[in-house]
Formats: sequence, C-alpha cells, structure tokens
Amino acid sequence: MTAVPTQESRTAEQRQGSLLGQWNSVVTSYYVLIGATTLLLVIGLVMVLSSSSVESLDENGNAYAVFLDQAKFALIGLPVAIVLSRLPVQFFRAIAWPALGAAVLFQSLIFVGFGCEADGGNTNWVCLPGGVRAQPSETIKLALALWLAAVLARKQGLLQQWKHALVPAVPVAGFAILVVLLGHDLGTAMVLILLVAGALFIAGVPLRMFGVAAVLGIGATALLTIGNTNRVGRITSWLDAECSTKGACYQTLHGGWGLASGGIGGLGLGQSREKWSYLPAAHNDFIFAILGEELGLVGTLIVLGLFGMLAFAMIRVIRRHPDPFVKIATGAILAWVIGQAMINIAVVIGLAPVIGVPLPLVSAGGSALIMTLAALGVVIAFARDEPGAAEALSARPSVVRRSLAVIGRVRG
Repeated sequence: MTAVPTQESRTAEQRQGSLLGQWNSVVTSYYVLIGATTLLLVIGLVMVLSSSSVESLDENGNAYAVFLDQAKFALIGLPVAIVLSRLPVQFFRAIAWPALGAAVLFQSLIFVGFGCEADGGNTNWVCLPGGVRAQPSETIKLALALWLAAVLARKQGLLQQWKHALVPAVPVAGFAILVVLLGHDLGTAMVLILLVAGALFIAGVPLRMFGVAAVLGIGATALLTIGNTNRVGRITSWLDAECSTKGACYQTLHGGWGLASGGIGGLGLGQSREKWSYLPAAHNDFIFAILGEELGLVGTLIVLGLFGMLAFAMIRVIRRHPDPFVKIATGAILAWVIGQAMINIAVVIGLAPVIGVPLPLVSAGGSALIMTLAALGVVIAFARDEPGAAEALSARPSVVRRSLAVIGRVRG
C-alpha cells in the first residue's frame, strides 16, 4: 500500500527543492564570492583594530592608527574590486601582457634606489616620495595569473608536449619569481610558485611534469634556505622540541598559547593578552592567533569556512565557465589566495616554520589587501560571465528597487 504524502511532507520537499534550486543557480558563484569576501574583509578590519590597538597606542599615541590605515586601504580596494567585477573577460585577456611587464618593472624599482627594508630583512618594498610604501610583488601575483591564463589558453591543445608546456610560461614566471627573490622575500616567492602550479594544473599540463618541477622546486628552496642564516634558524627552531621561549621559537610559542587560551568561545573581542606586546606581528602574520584567542574555536572555524566558501565558488567557476582563459586565471587565483591562507594558518598553529605571509583579507597590510580584493573582483567578473549568469542578474531588480518595494509594503 502506497503512503499518501501529507501536506507537511510536501511542504518540506518543496522547501528542500527550493534550497537546492537556489544552490544550483547560475548566480551562486557570484553571490558566494561577494558574501565570503565581504565577511572576511569585515572580520579582518575588526581583528586589525583589536590586535593593533595596544601597540598602536604605544607607538603612535593613537589606538586607531593601524586600523585607520587598514580601513583606508579597504576603501581603495573595494572600488577597485567593484570596477573590475563589471569588466568583460576580453579586457583581462587584453591587458595580460602589459600588466605583467608593468608589475615586473614596478618590482624592479627596489634595485634602483627606491627599495626599503621591512621587518626581518625583507627589502621587497618600494618607498616613493610623499611617504608612500608599497609591496610591488603583490601586483605580480595578479598580473602573473592573467598572463599565464592568456598564454596557456592559446596553447592548450599542445600542452602534452614538454616544450609547449614549459615555454614561455615557466621561464617568464621563473624570471618574475627571481625578481621577487632578489628582494629576499621567500614567502611571496612560495605563493607565486603555488600560483604557477595552479595555472598549469588547470591548463591540463601532464602530472609527470609536476613531479619533475616539484623536485627542482624543493632543491631550489633548499639552496635558498641554506644560504640564509635567518631561514636556517627558523627551520631548526621549528624542529627543536626544546627551543627556548626567548629564542627563535618565541613567536610560534606565543601564537600557540594565544590559540590555546581561546578555548571554544574565546576570551571575548578585545580581551587578548598576547596583543600586549607578547606576540610579534599580532596584527599581521599572526592575526589568526589573536582571532583564536578572542573568538575561540568558533571564530577560527568561521574564518576557515569562509575561505572554504571562496574555494568552492572559484572551483565552481572553473567547472562551469567554457573559456579556458577564465578557468586558468581562476585556478591561479585560487591557488594564490587559498594556498596563502593555508600557509599562514599552518605557520600559526606550528605545522610550518615562520615564513612571513599574511592571511588574505584579514591581516593588516595595504598592498596585499588591495591586490587580493582586485583579484577577487576579477573572479567575480568571471562569475558574472558564467553561462546564464548575466541574464539572470539583469533580470533581477536592483538593490535600490527591492529596498523601495520593501519600504512601500511596510508603509502600506
């Protein structure tokens, strides 16, 4: 005897079908990217304010100095992201070559008298007249992603051959990475290697070539590490189970203590103890430790979930978009943003030695924030260009019209 579905079961099925329909919508990637990016940016601004207030007050006499700088960079990056998100795919394909050339020239300014040293001996910064400081290697990330996409998309049918898979992608990318390494910024160079690997993987380069590249990359990294006493010290201290808290392990141990003291729910926003000059780079590379201390496991899982949503949306763009240029560029940006987040979090929780890369959208840093927002703006433009997405978005009423309609109904 067949059971007759009740009204309640039919309603539940309809709701489930409605939710699944919305999740499979042609505009899902677009809205997930916007939502996750916005939430990470807001969390980042809040955590920069909290983690920097004590040292900012001590150094500048103003507890909001670092936060106001970060807010200023966010106000620059957001319009850039919005403008880029409205541009057609053809625009990004057209600017790929000049963008990479300009980014490498910008990076080269560190060798002609404009370079300035940051904390840890990194000279990968440019100091311009008027007190402007910028990290040009951040511009190389986005420019290289677009350039690799333009080159590999045109040669996609030939990538099974070594010479076409490697030339010109690998030599040109290697030169860009070398320019960054000459500024003693191994962390950014590692992220760029991940970006190149992501582009090559999505382009369809055979996996056997990745094996050879991995061996060469490990060898090159070992040589660069052995030749630098600071890097050797970081690795040996990371491997030393009895490293002194006053030595090279100081930062890692205090980051771990901050995470551990947060527990499930955290000590409360603004209640961190480590930010009282115990944890170096509390608002930069180790902001994830302060987030865990103040917001607990719940806060860290929310941030991890938001990065997971970014990854999901970008993978969805790769799977749904028919243009190989879009697929490869999105894969490169995915490897950059998510790979950098994984490196940063691995360092904070002690799974990797201190490398010195910020947590995207969350850590303080103007150049990194602006370029990450720009890159996500490019991916949002790609999501708008998914099959059927542009038509669906144009068919929906604008935010202003929806808001006025709601107000009208309330007044009625």
